[in-house]
Amino acid sequence: MGPYRLITRLDPPGTAVPCRRFVARTSDGGRTVLLSTPLPGADPARFAAEAAAARHLLGPWIAPVTDVAEPAGPAGSAGPAASAGGSTGPTGSAGPTGPTGPTGPAAPTAPLWYATPYVPALPLPVALAVHGGPLPEATVRAIGAALAEALAAAHAQGLTHAGVSPAAVLLTADGPRLSCYGAVRAAAADGEPRTGRPGLDPGALAPEQASGGRPRPPGDVFALGAVLAYAATGHTVPEREELPHGLRPVVSSCLARDPADRPTAAALMASLAPPSAHHTMLSSAGALLTPGWLPGRVIAALARQSAELLAAELPELPEQTVPAERATPARA
Repeated sequence: MGPYRLITRLDPPGTAVPCRRFVARTSDGGRTVLLSTPLPGADPARFAAEAAAARHLLGPWIAPVTDVAEPAGPAGSAGPAASAGGSTGPTGSAGPTGPTGPTGPAAPTAPLWYATPYVPALPLPVALAVHGGPLPEATVRAIGAALAEALAAAHAQGLTHAGVSPAAVLLTADGPRLSCYGAVRAAAADGEPRTGRPGLDPGALAPEQASGGRPRPPGDVFALGAVLAYAATGHTVPEREELPHGLRPVVSSCLARDPADRPTAAALMASLAPPSAHHTMLSSAGALLTPGWLPGRVIAALARQSAELLAAELPELPEQTVPAERATPARA
């Protein structure tokens, strides 16, 4: 896809994910990225718009979008990738019609994708499977503080992530990352209801969004509460008694049905991260991401992934079909 060649899929087959993710590499081997593509049946215009909006999301716990597929050219082939400083087309769909004109056959659409820099990472559901069950409370608290910090920064920019779910959370050795963006402008006035995205865990969908409302920051907080419930219990809709005692109040507040009863992302981060010893410094999730914040089995799985990717060879390119009129006759 574009300048990248796929190496392996990040998510196990059959996993409910909001987008398909692959580890990919440039042909010269110089860059390795995580390539995200839409699910079958997803709205391509919406995917392209969300990918473009996601480039505005910045922060230490955000997987930054560095390249986005450009819309197809006149013949339906994809143009070069748009870098982080470039621009994408309005919808990411096929470009102008071909020589046959508007009544002729439509040009095929180019694959849509966006790329983020690759670091060894496990989707949260995979991390639970590797660990053999729910994660320790200290790990869940660190994940929550980091993701709340990321959402607080996005909300301050007028953005709503709108795609927070267990599968959208990637665990790396130095902290979690948010991926699979459903990012939209929180103050957008398009009036379009968005009741969810393909592959999004229904337990992570806020009630007001499930009933047709547009994504808002309180919906992100609800979804983060569902993510923390999943990390701590193995599912997004636990009974209150299933939650660890130390996390029960904060997770329950995130999952309040009334958006007004939920904390802001900034308040949630402050309640999860320890206060700084220096009163002039803000609390930060980094204080929880000390050595040992991840269980040993998860660290070992990240190390295996890194070793396997270093040893991976790029797949052979498919043979190009030569048009009959340009084919060179075979020698006798």
